[in-house]
Amino acid sequence: MIFSRPFRGLLLALLALPLTGCLFRSRKVEEPLAGLELKTATQQQLVDYVNSEAAKVQSMQATVDIDTTVGGVKKGKITDYQQIRGYVLARKPAMLRMIGLTPIVRNRAFDMVSDGQNFKLWIPSKNRFVVGRNDVETHNTTQPLENLRPQHIYDSLLLREVDPQNEIAVMENNTEPVVDAKGHKVQRADYVLDVIRKGEHGWFLSRKIVFSRTDLLPHRQIVYDENGNVVTNALYEDYREVNGVSFPWQIEIARPQEEYDITLTMVKLDLNQSLGNDKFTLEQPAGAEVVHLDQPQSSSAAVPPRGGH
Repeated sequence: MIFSRPFRGLLLALLALPLTGCLFRSRKVEEPLAGLELKTATQQQLVDYVNSEAAKVQSMQATVDIDTTVGGVKKGKITDYQQIRGYVLARKPAMLRMIGLTPIVRNRAFDMVSDGQNFKLWIPSKNRFVVGRNDVETHNTTQPLENLRPQHIYDSLLLREVDPQNEIAVMENNTEPVVDAKGHKVQRADYVLDVIRKGEHGWFLSRKIVFSRTDLLPHRQIVYDENGNVVTNALYEDYREVNGVSFPWQIEIARPQEEYDITLTMVKLDLNQSLGNDKFTLEQPAGAEVVHLDQPQSSSAAVPPRGGH
């Protein structure tokens, strides 16, 4: 084909435009995690792993360091609390007790217990004894501890089995940008197990379990309510072998609706030890102010106790 001289000049000018950067912009492609071999698994293998590991753990008893952050957009500020030492006891099907100690003197900061349906919370510094149901949630910005629900802690500590009677699992491949040890942005490959559950009003996305393809271990669990809102975002790191079970020694539990974040770092962990009912008993202290969170509060109960923040 023979082009006229003016057309050849226009064509050359157009070909030169990318070199000048006038019409095009280049950007760096994020590399996959270097030097790491990605493992593969099927949907059924991931479901089997969740169910087999869940079946291995019937109880846990741990000494933990507790880091707590409270606040966000609703509260208008974020407060990081000083790390405290604590104890966590859990026993299937739904029993949990969590005790926090004050720094230095190690007096009891709070004591919380649940049987899966109802819970009790004792806050000695406020002389306050809180009782309620796990399914009745509050968003008390003046008393952040009262937003805690033992069931949220329990469900994050011990991954539930995928129930074939009421749940369907669907697998997806996913990549997400992360920062490696050298500060470089890289792409991490994951498998995501979407667990769809049959609720009162039909099927809904109940949770996502995210497996890293570098080790095929669950590193994140996102829990949703029936309206599709994220209610819990749990992160799992530092897996170690304990009595034949791979268990994370750092668990971060974020509750975006109540705007609190709790990180539990294991100091000592025992699995499948015998835990009697007395370990999950919390009696109401004499003279304590009793607050029923699932009942209307009086005007006096709505006023924060002295010395609290």
